[in-house]
Amino acid sequence: GTQKCLSAPPGLSPIALSKRAQAAISGRKTKVRNWLCDFNLLMSYWGGDGGRTYHHTAPINALYGLHESLVALFEEGQQAVLVRHARTHEALAAGIEAMGLSFLVAEKDRLPQLNAVIVPEGVDEAAVRSFVLAKWDLEIGAGLGPLKGKVWRIGLMGASATPWHVRLCLNALAEALEAQGFKAHGKAGLAAADAKLG
Repeated sequence: GTQKCLSAPPGLSPIALSKRAQAAISGRKTKVRNWLCDFNLLMSYWGGDGGRTYHHTAPINALYGLHESLVALFEEGQQAVLVRHARTHEALAAGIEAMGLSFLVAEKDRLPQLNAVIVPEGVDEAAVRSFVLAKWDLEIGAGLGPLKGKVWRIGLMGASATPWHVRLCLNALAEALEAQGFKAHGKAGLAAADAKLG
């Protein structure tokens, strides 16, 4: 989705279809049961024979937002963006661990953009999320499915993958945990993150 690492408005999921895929779609022998997912109609809308055939109303503002996010990406440089995400993840991870918390996923398997932090025993994870949202204007994601109540999901994506956001998150999380009686080593967390950030 465009709202993830591109920091564009949500609701767009750009795709590309090869000529071979387009031929397979055009050569379908059975009717598509869902009008919205009928790629033959979509390909007509994109400029098939006879001009643009109506399929849906394009989300023009979201497309402008996607364009601007891509401009920002290319101005910063794709390699620089990857390095920034890796660097901020390493800083956040160092800070989280120095605070006395741990990750759900082993270091070698982690994604820089999504950090699943294990909720310490005895901590009300929803209260922590409410605290950081109310006091710090920071939203931390809850665990989903079987991980509900067991992890926090901390995103470092696009425009939020910055040293400032890492420090904000560590400060907010330490304060929220301390409010629940958990000894979070906030200063150690910030120092560890700063050491990675240089």
